[in-house]
Amino acid sequence: MTIDLNGLAAYLSFFLTTALLNAIVCLGLNVQWGQTGLFNVGVAGFVAVGAYVSALLTTPPSDAHWGGLAAPIALGWIAGAVASGALSAFIGLLTLRLRADYLAITTFGVATVVELFALNAQRVTGGAFGVAFIPRPFETFAERPALFGACNLALIAAVVAAVYVALERLARSPWGRVLRAIREDERAARALGKDPMRFRVQAFALGGAIMGLAGAIHAHFIGFIAPDNYQPALTFQVWAMLIVGGSGNNRGAIFGALLIWALWSASGLAVSAFFPPEDQARAAALRIVAIGALLAATIVLRPRGVFGERTTVSRHIEGADGLGA
Repeated sequence: MTIDLNGLAAYLSFFLTTALLNAIVCLGLNVQWGQTGLFNVGVAGFVAVGAYVSALLTTPPSDAHWGGLAAPIALGWIAGAVASGALSAFIGLLTLRLRADYLAITTFGVATVVELFALNAQRVTGGAFGVAFIPRPFETFAERPALFGACNLALIAAVVAAVYVALERLARSPWGRVLRAIREDERAARALGKDPMRFRVQAFALGGAIMGLAGAIHAHFIGFIAPDNYQPALTFQVWAMLIVGGSGNNRGAIFGALLIWALWSASGLAVSAFFPPEDQARAAALRIVAIGALLAATIVLRPRGVFGERTTVSRHIEGADGLGA
């Protein structure tokens, strides 16, 4: 049997690139939940906002949807992150003064509204037909899949590294310590003169912007987006990635993304290989079951995840000087 090395290299690049894109989303959720304790169950909606904003700005002129400004890809990525961050800040200002369950309900509602808008506002978003002809980085290498995949993988890996380093610096800064203080004991943080509302809005906006950036990059990676790309299953996947990898730990967020995506891909290949075509739709539910089983095992065996947060503010008293500059 002859192995197609170029095809194998292209597939591995595609797999790793997709996993790293999920890792960016997971890093955004880690800012919100892992660092600040903000329960966002509408992750897919914020990813979709970034994807659609970037796609509509950078595609060629078209009668199928609004936009078509043919803007540079980098500008689309920035605009997608800013739009998602602005939406997150707006939602935070409306809900973060209330109980945490209001935030969960609101974010779920936002994700539903975004999906329905993308599906029904055909003149703006292309509707169920989606947005096509999204420019892709390294498009000139598209006829050489191995090289095209390797270039995209290197670019996304650089973005993940930059986001990781930036978030690590923020986590160790006074701002990051305030977030963890608010998560652990809001009264103590308030007694030290910190405004929990302001810091929560900032963290929620930053996490949403990172999710929007991931959505924008993904849109340009595949070259086509549609409402079906942003189903609630995406939110479930990202939460599973963070919990398994380790909430509150950026390394855990990246590791969890790689592990869960590997399991998701492997289960998909197993369904295709061992089930007849007429049963594959029902058998696909086994992928959710497999991730759920891993999630349950992680919660029982390693409640903090594989790379759980080692210390918290409540266990490591840093004093007033440690919570602010």
